Amino acid sequence: MMEDYPEIKPTAIETVEQPETAPKNTFSELLSEAIKTILLAFVLYFAISAVTDRVRVENISMQPTLYEGELLVVYKLAYQFDEPHRGDIIVFHHNTEPPEDYIKRVIGLPGDTVTIQSGRVTINDQVINEPYLASLPAYDGSWQVPQDMLFVLGDNRNRSSDSHVWGFVPQESVVGRAVVIYWPLSSIRLLSHDDIVQAAP
Repeated sequence: MMEDYPEIKPTAIETVEQPETAPKNTFSELLSEAIKTILLAFVLYFAISAVTDRVRVENISMQPTLYEGELLVVYKLAYQFDEPHRGDIIVFHHNTEPPEDYIKRVIGLPGDTVTIQSGRVTINDQVINEPYLASLPAYDGSWQVPQDMLFVLGDNRNRSSDSHVWGFVPQESVVGRAVVIYWPLSSIRLLSHDDIVQAAP
């Protein structure tokens, strides 16, 4: 005798079709990102160039502070918001033919009387302390710094063409203040200015 079993019907498995995803346009995306990166690089370059300059030391007139071949960053807005200080190392346009940029140290400010005698430099009758010199100056002279002018000297005092030879630097000719040596790596350091005018001991 056969037993009755309930009929088992196969259950239908419903399949859900996944929508086709459009293939990404990889080349277009890469091109777009590349263009954005290049534009950002240009913006950063021009922004940095607006406030700084890069210069190379071309001679020995600032030794032992700066050596030939060293690369410097110059802050071009230094004197937009402040006045030059004694001891600043500045880059300025010099009226040579063809025009050249010089780098020297500010010694005298407008109204100062700078006197060099017997190897000593005095400003307004005060001896200045200059531990950065290669050697003491072997020349004498006295200069009254006019308004809107600067009196500059090289640290390599006896091998520098500077204000003791050709006179004063118009403040409008100043490019900016040297703030850091960035090359070679072994010479990296900040160039800070100190108040170099100190009473003689």
